[in-house]
Amino acid sequence: MSSQKITGNLEWDGLHRPQIFYAMVAIFSGLFLSVIDGSICNVALPSISKELHVSSSDSIWVVNGFQLVVMMFLLPFSSLGELKGFKQVYLIGLVVFLTGSLCCTFSVTLVQLVLSRMLQGLGAAMVMSVNGSLVRLIYPKKHLPKGFGLNAMVVALAAVTGPTLAAAILSVASWPWLFAINLPVGLVTFYFAWKYLPDNPTRIEGRRFDRKSALLNMLTFGLFIGSLEAYAHGAAVKWVLLGLVLLMIVGFLFVRRQLKQSYPMLPFDLLRIPVFGLSVMTSICSFTSQMLAMVSIPFLLHHFWGFDAVRTGLFMTAWPLVIVFASPVAGVLVGKIHAGLLGAVGLLIMSCGCFLLSMIPVSVPQILLIVGLMLCGLGFGLFQSPNNHLMLSSAPAYRSGGASGMQATARLVGQTTGTTLVALMYHITPDSAPHNALILAGFLTLVGACVSVSRMKTKRQLY
Repeated sequence: MSSQKITGNLEWDGLHRPQIFYAMVAIFSGLFLSVIDGSICNVALPSISKELHVSSSDSIWVVNGFQLVVMMFLLPFSSLGELKGFKQVYLIGLVVFLTGSLCCTFSVTLVQLVLSRMLQGLGAAMVMSVNGSLVRLIYPKKHLPKGFGLNAMVVALAAVTGPTLAAAILSVASWPWLFAINLPVGLVTFYFAWKYLPDNPTRIEGRRFDRKSALLNMLTFGLFIGSLEAYAHGAAVKWVLLGLVLLMIVGFLFVRRQLKQSYPMLPFDLLRIPVFGLSVMTSICSFTSQMLAMVSIPFLLHHFWGFDAVRTGLFMTAWPLVIVFASPVAGVLVGKIHAGLLGAVGLLIMSCGCFLLSMIPVSVPQILLIVGLMLCGLGFGLFQSPNNHLMLSSAPAYRSGGASGMQATARLVGQTTGTTLVALMYHITPDSAPHNALILAGFLTLVGACVSVSRMKTKRQLY
């Protein structure tokens, strides 16, 4: 460890016009593609299962395969980005993602489609793992909150507009076009990324990629997601328990190895920074709540309000529409209001939206549904940008890869947990599961708000 030293341009302070705008196009469009493909094919699963002659339960692997690979590879690729270059990892990730999209387009069996989706997930993991690091490289420090605000807007929009966009595409084309549409956008993204993204200004000499940690990381997160998905889809209890036992054993070995390292793949060195650790906790709470709401609201609108798929999609648009305006505003406010307080206010507003949606009777005007959705969008938009800024800027520049990977990991852990909790609600209270899921989302956002505001009491050093 003593031979490791930080070299390069320690005074790097971002790009300038017009290069910064082209670099923004590169990272935002790539991020949008990788995030939206996690959910865009949900609406098409019935069509896919029918055309490929497989059961509905088997078709779910089209979604699960993608999510599983993303979670398993996020942290290894973020570590690789610190060593080999964030731009290089991003470019290779785009190539892998587009190759996977092309394979998905021409898949004729479920096995081919699932394997192609896993290849897509591998590319998406590379793109997501270094996204936050590239934002930090591109924007000058004084404009960094604005950059994180726009980045948060892209993530939020991609996460919640996937089903709506899929419905629009499926109304005029078949399901392979959900993947084919990635190709022209991805090629343009690759060109801008190759030409305008900067290389790493700093490196840690003497550091090597830890293959054993990468393997343990993949097994840990693979078992975590696999156990949750197995339980959510009604697997036998013995297999779920076996997965959890293996998770504890492998997880213990992984954590023990990471605690001994100066620059661990699972960034314990960063998690020991109070502001960073609390920001990760807040992020997990918020994204768990977001997915609880986003999965349960369509069921609520369909089963209790009698909405069809098109009407549900139109109403759900109220959430991302507000985020478009709220996230950039939050990015501007970060310089004037402490991010912990601003994030807490956002989560409180989101909590009000979740509770409102859970309690609205069908006898009242439907405008209240839109109000509830807009409150959720407003609150989440005000929260995400300040939280990301505080999380990533509290890490040293030479560890921005680990910080970026942890940011994406916290988001996906929260989203996966939220989806599983909705399934749990349907096991426990099938008749009122959407309402109970929204109530739980409201309480989790309150917990997140408390954690967020506690960051105001911690000493912070922003890099």
